[in-house]
Amino acid sequence: MIRKAPLAVALMHYPTIDRQKNLVATNITNFDIHDIARACRVYGIDRYYLVHPAQDQLMFVERVLDHWRVGEGAKFNPMRRTALENVFTAPNIEAAKAHWGHAQARVVATAARPMDAQKGFSFKQLRDEFESSCEPYFLVFGTGFGLTEDFIKGCYGILEPIKGASQDNYRHLSVRSAVSICLDRLLGSW
Repeated sequence: MIRKAPLAVALMHYPTIDRQKNLVATNITNFDIHDIARACRVYGIDRYYLVHPAQDQLMFVERVLDHWRVGEGAKFNPMRRTALENVFTAPNIEAAKAHWGHAQARVVATAARPMDAQKGFSFKQLRDEFESSCEPYFLVFGTGFGLTEDFIKGCYGILEPIKGASQDNYRHLSVRSAVSICLDRLLGSW
């Protein structure tokens, strides 16, 4: 696949919901920093943003990044340093788009459950759009029990949920797994 469109990924920790559908901000995890950065590096994503409104959470990410980019971690594991080069933080999606230099990027949300949005994309449809468009896209993943409906309704569109092969339609993947599956379906060389 030859992708024309600039593409960034965001892991949103707010606005998200918990299992009771309450608005929450979830904590950033070390695994999400590293594993999603590695997947983004493999698939040639321009930038990966961890989005959280709390300064202490963003400072945690910056400390982790510093360790692996310029600290002892950079010497210990140069491959990890390479994967983390295009990882950034932002307090919200608007700040992430502005930092990336594409304030008008088309935001495409993801969800594990079927949801209504302005425009729904199958993996094939979004893959085709990436190949034919030069417009920048921001692929957004949620944490907790997903992004809020209000956030999703404000997006350019939503990607279809991942459907596996379990007979009971089980869909509770880690976000790290979901990002990897989505990037492969959208950008893989299959």
